[in-house]
Amino acid sequence: MRYQQLLESCTICPRECRVNRLKGEMGFCKIANGIKLSDAFLHFGEEPCISGKNGSGTVFFSGCNMGCVFCQNYEISQKRFGMYIDVEKLAMIFLNLQAKGAHNINLVTPTIYVPYIIDALEIAKRKGLNIPVVYNTSAYEKPETIELLRGYVDIFLPDLKHFDDWIAIKYSNAPLYFEYATKSILKMYELVGDVKIENGIMKKGIIIRHLVLPMHTDDSIKVLSWIRDNLKGKVLLSLMSQYYPAYRAGEYKEISRRLTKREYQKVVDFVLENGLDYGYIQS
Repeated sequence: MRYQQLLESCTICPRECRVNRLKGEMGFCKIANGIKLSDAFLHFGEEPCISGKNGSGTVFFSGCNMGCVFCQNYEISQKRFGMYIDVEKLAMIFLNLQAKGAHNINLVTPTIYVPYIIDALEIAKRKGLNIPVVYNTSAYEKPETIELLRGYVDIFLPDLKHFDDWIAIKYSNAPLYFEYATKSILKMYELVGDVKIENGIMKKGIIIRHLVLPMHTDDSIKVLSWIRDNLKGKVLLSLMSQYYPAYRAGEYKEISRRLTKREYQKVVDFVLENGLDYGYIQS
């Protein structure tokens, strides 16, 4: 396996747990040796340029290096629902999704599996995989890990969740989230450059997703200000209004309800006033 040393003393993500996952030790993500997969199918609910007409070949990995109390996929990310497979099986899943007409291979929550993913992509490409690869991440990443994906990933689909560190710690258990996420997103841009879309389907580039949280529109505006100042016109923005109090969000009064139209519109107005409307705004 390439980059085996990252698993022998795990430093893949910002937590740097330094456990030996190859010997069964577990860090924050509670995933030791191997690939734990929840599901793989043609997904039609991503951004239009990702899903297209045929669907995105989406591969849901189990586990996560974050701990978001509002996670809408908590059964996969926090409860780690899934089954273990090997690298050869993962490569075959990629090829099967391509054979079904997928516009891309969409790797969801892939961070903790990067060494395995690289091995699987090498196998699949030798056997004919030729559609874009999407890296769909929370962005709680290390730029050094993103660098390993050079030549393997065509499209990055990172969240940029929080600006203020106290918010990242309280709701996502992710210290220094904004620092790591922004450095990693800049590294992503270095790897893939400007957005390239052909016949409505994205072939290369970055879509930054931001989910607006109730009572935290000011933090959203800080996040969007960074995008404006650093990547305006270079990436697509996907501004999401679909928040609902999933998982443990009900334990926090301020985020125990859905987003209001007024809250979302405040953030939309900022997007429009600052020329960030290159991408998607939800109704």
